[in-house]
Amino acid sequence: MEKSTIYDIAKELNISAATVSRALNNNLKISSATRKLVIETASRMNYKQNKVALALKSGKSNNVGVIVPRIDSNFFASIIRGIEDELHPQGYHVIICQTHENEKREIENINTLFNAQVDGILLSISNTTKENENIFKKLLNKNTPIIFFDRKMNIEGASSVTINDFEAGYIATKHLIDKGCKKIAHFSGDQSLEIFENRFKGYKQALLDNNLKFIEEYVIRIKSSVDQGINAAKTLLSLENRPDAIFSSSDFASLGAIQEIKKQGIKIPEDFCVVGFGNEPFTKFMELSISTVDQSPLEMGKMAAKVFLEQTRNNDNLKIEKKVVLTPELQERDSSDRKK
Repeated sequence: MEKSTIYDIAKELNISAATVSRALNNNLKISSATRKLVIETASRMNYKQNKVALALKSGKSNNVGVIVPRIDSNFFASIIRGIEDELHPQGYHVIICQTHENEKREIENINTLFNAQVDGILLSISNTTKENENIFKKLLNKNTPIIFFDRKMNIEGASSVTINDFEAGYIATKHLIDKGCKKIAHFSGDQSLEIFENRFKGYKQALLDNNLKFIEEYVIRIKSSVDQGINAAKTLLSLENRPDAIFSSSDFASLGAIQEIKKQGIKIPEDFCVVGFGNEPFTKFMELSISTVDQSPLEMGKMAAKVFLEQTRNNDNLKIEKKVVLTPELQERDSSDRKK
């Protein structure tokens, strides 16, 4: 059956197309009996509203764009779940895009979502994002709310939901110090990203506050992977003055490190302690469970959605920045559970 138009419905009921349109949009000026008749006739005649046209007319599509570096990650998948848990009951649909850590693809995603008339964009920037400030300003100037989560850019008018990465690095390192570790290494991500820079700063500050020497060669920049954790651990264990602990900015890298440390016959946690980051599901199910910092991704997603809802419910809030910073929590497990 071919789709009908409002003109077909109007002809069928012998009323004006304007009356049909108002009835379909629940205009209270149209009687409830007429609205009921129009809706029933529209259903019978296979009428479907043009959502894009409706969005252009009303300025509201009830669609929200979510952009993440990758969806095959427990962290980002949990954030998306949190966003949907908050927005779906409010009548919003979520359109998910991924950048694969590519700035060009991120720009394409943003333009596509903007052209689709989404009511807002919630995103975590890629690790290659450098020049996107203008496109974000363009969105804000068009009254499209932007809410960054986890990874953010500092742009006037854009809101963000993050964890306190400095505190996260600090408490992880302080935990290792409290367990008696004296020579603590750090696996750092790309420090051009603020989250990794702040974790590194927290690590370094904890050392200084506890009168432990900061050693440059103990800091290794890696990507989040088991293989890179293995290779980084090999480098550290080959040092003449090798460390006795690692704080890793990635659970996957910490897993690789643990594999290499055990392979070399070093006992964990008796002789070497490890703390990861992210609280990935596997960390608590390992035979040697891994201590880690929990980023609260579900809560982060819910909070990002709540910030979006606050900004859309009151037009005055569209220009207001809201910076939400969540408190990190250390999950102490076997990989660092030793007495001083």
